[in-house]
Amino acid sequence: MSVIVSSRLIALILAVNWAPLLCAETFVRPPMDVDLIGTIRSAVPRHEDTLLDIARRYDVGQDEIVIANPTVDRWLPKPGAEVVVPTRYILPRADRKGLVLNVAEMRLYYFLPARPGQSGEVQTYPVSVGRMDWKTPVGVTRVVGKTRNPDWHPPESIRLEAAARGAPLPDVIPSGPNNPLGNYALRMALPGYLIHSTNKPYGVGMRVTHGCVRMYPEDIEVLFPEVPVGTPVQIVNQPVKLGWLADTLFIEVHPPLEEDQAITNLKALAMDLVNREWERRPFVLDGAAFNRAVSEKHGIPAAIARAARH
Repeated sequence: MSVIVSSRLIALILAVNWAPLLCAETFVRPPMDVDLIGTIRSAVPRHEDTLLDIARRYDVGQDEIVIANPTVDRWLPKPGAEVVVPTRYILPRADRKGLVLNVAEMRLYYFLPARPGQSGEVQTYPVSVGRMDWKTPVGVTRVVGKTRNPDWHPPESIRLEAAARGAPLPDVIPSGPNNPLGNYALRMALPGYLIHSTNKPYGVGMRVTHGCVRMYPEDIEVLFPEVPVGTPVQIVNQPVKLGWLADTLFIEVHPPLEEDQAITNLKALAMDLVNREWERRPFVLDGAAFNRAVSEKHGIPAAIARAARH
């Protein structure tokens, strides 16, 4: 007996088998006295997997998964090796509304507007940010435009850089597979800065852009329709984050950006944040756990203190 399979069913089967396991991690927005979302996962490399393949499958960035697995070879993880997938996060210290980008973490958070009677949701995505010589600016802005299948008009500074290395760019690169903006772009009020897709997804989670914010294609396809024009955008630089879960204080430490001359002593920065937090809510610090987290800089939340009992 012959079986007729519709093209839609074939597409569904292919999507199940080949699409990344995760995209657009969505969580119930925690109450204001809770700062952690997500859980740590683990993965076993498939045949010929690299850490980059695992990162995309679990919707984390390249640098994120590399620093979380310092003893695992990026390109040839050993068969059967357990790979830590860093999918637990401390929310950045910022207003919990709109888009919040932490450039040090290379991660974007979107606080969806809450419907009446509901607590709302928060989504998080790995991103790429600007290189040291093309920094993504820190500050408060907003989304002012949305474009599907955008053309790219390289600014003069980028065309000059490309010409200097012998790869001149045209005035306009039309939408399509060769367009670095991919299929979706959110334009911010900061002139020339976009949150956009990419035709080079394996660069997501690294400092590789000219200041724009680059996302996995499957991620921005989810985010794009959710974000209305006018959405506020907070861009922060927080290599060290502190957060509470019940009576436990956690710390999450990322390597600071190379050009951050002000962060000459990461431990001093972390201790300053700890002291400020103690003034707000006294606790008993585990000094060994604190020192280990600051030294390792694995980007994974670590418990470092318990609230003091009265």
